[in-house]
Amino acid sequence: MIDKIRMAELTSQEAREHLDAKAVVLLPMGSLEDQGIHAPMGDYLAADLMAMEIAKAARADGVPTFVAPVIPFGGKDYFDSSHGGISISNATLVALLDDMFGCLDRHGIRKLMIVNGHGGNVPAITEVALRWRQKAGLFVPSMYLWQVAYGELPALIGKEKAAKSSGHGGDPLTSVGLHFYPDLLRPDLMRPAPTGTTVKGLAISGFSTITYDGAKIQVPIEALEATETGAYGCDPHLCSAETGAALVQRLASIGAGLVRDHVAKGLHD
Repeated sequence: MIDKIRMAELTSQEAREHLDAKAVVLLPMGSLEDQGIHAPMGDYLAADLMAMEIAKAARADGVPTFVAPVIPFGGKDYFDSSHGGISISNATLVALLDDMFGCLDRHGIRKLMIVNGHGGNVPAITEVALRWRQKAGLFVPSMYLWQVAYGELPALIGKEKAAKSSGHGGDPLTSVGLHFYPDLLRPDLMRPAPTGTTVKGLAISGFSTITYDGAKIQVPIEALEATETGAYGCDPHLCSAETGAALVQRLASIGAGLVRDHVAKGLHD
């Protein structure tokens, strides 16, 4: 098996030889938005590195796994208020994913898995994955990293701590960042998430919701209205590189297992 993992590093001859029908290709994607005033905006950095960890673990199981260039811009949502953030419309993201699927499928590279680091990408991923299943029989799973990580945190650090550390701007991404690229974070800027924010006299209960009479109601608000620090519902001080290392190991194990047990065997209709 060739040592190179990133598709971008393959020569065209190496691509012809190694990106065959047996190869699994991971498609990492994320966003460039407010991740908390203490953290780098590009969560795609973590998604890309997690894809590499999954690929390495899958290769250790004998599966020829490669990582495509990361999509750094997320689908447009309430994080558009992030100063310096760059997002793209859902239609643009759908078109981009659609073209990527088409290029790979043309060359017989059909064993694909998306490694996603941004919730705003989910609608586009769903649309494209369903379209390609319907028209070409492709069955492409998508691993939403932080959704999986939220579920793993209680077992790794305890339910009580996880409840306090989990949230936007906190766990899992801050801990993963402290593990992958500690020099890019600013612990001195960490602040507990603000509470009691309101909009038009209504209590904000999320990045797109308010609470009225005990019920959550969708409203057109922006992230900056919910929190000025980028953190919501958590205390980033509780995050740590140790937690990040444990999460990365667990996510890599789950991802590599899915590749080994299912994607590599072919899931096509």
